[in-house]
Amino acid sequence: MTSAAPPAPNPFLEFSREEWAALRDRTPLPLTEPEIERLRGLLDVTDIDEVRDVYLPISQLLSMYVRATSELRGTIAAFASGTGGGDRQGQWTPETAPPFVIGIAGSVSVGKSTFSRTLRDLLARSPEHPEVGLITTDGFLYPNAELERRGLMGRKGFPESYDQRAFLRFLTAVKSGQETVQAPVYSHLVYDIVADECVDVKRPDILLVEGLNLLQPARTRADGRTSLAVSDFLDFSIYLDARRSDLKRWYTDRFLALRSTAFSDPQSYFHKFASLSDEAARGLALEIWTSINERNLMDNILPTRGRARLVLRKGADHRVERVRLRKP
Repeated sequence: MTSAAPPAPNPFLEFSREEWAALRDRTPLPLTEPEIERLRGLLDVTDIDEVRDVYLPISQLLSMYVRATSELRGTIAAFASGTGGGDRQGQWTPETAPPFVIGIAGSVSVGKSTFSRTLRDLLARSPEHPEVGLITTDGFLYPNAELERRGLMGRKGFPESYDQRAFLRFLTAVKSGQETVQAPVYSHLVYDIVADECVDVKRPDILLVEGLNLLQPARTRADGRTSLAVSDFLDFSIYLDARRSDLKRWYTDRFLALRSTAFSDPQSYFHKFASLSDEAARGLALEIWTSINERNLMDNILPTRGRARLVLRKGADHRVERVRLRKP
């Protein structure tokens, strides 16, 4: 009689929704239903049950990581101050410590914006880290004029459509503990970078960074050297996952709903689509999804899922069904 084969090695801890929800250990929920409703995006279903069962354990886990990182910085500062090179401990005082940076990645239409806003507000309710910032990588897209010049308007959102050098300079300044770092602003209304406008990131305790391609590996440059990657600056990373068929449906439904909301504004880049019939709008949405968003997902975004520290798998109803946590 042959013995059963040993289970395949798995670098992740796997949780059902129920198992994950049980980890919150009776911690009270600091957000109310009206507050959660204000954070929701168009057609999003995030409610108080989702925040209690999924977000609350995440916030507790992240607080543990923040505390552990702070302790590690203190240990390194103590070590550095004893090397004979002078007192370096001042580099890691609570007033000058760099933010704990959390990357939130995933496909178009998976719900990154609502997730990021809700997690930010939840984390900010903790007295341990009351200052929580949030930026999106949209601000580091090349302006439309530059994308047109490079022939990249049809690949907006692909890795090559971002000013990677500017983004890495921003993250370097943030992780160096610089007091104020400026990030460019992107307008979804005009579908472009807003000239001469920026947002100040003033050394928060935690900084959430949301974007499609945050977990891309380092690139090999023409001279053979390996460049820095955005993931080199992340202290923790989260990937929002869903079936491709669900992502397509969510994108199409949102596109149709936008006709009577954002697209109806005459200033909107997509105002020309506001008067489309349901059939025409659905056909256009499917074309955009297939030719741009799905290609970006399959070629660039999905292959990075395994690099995330935490993976949240959504079901067809947009609610998290399973959680995967990478083992330390």
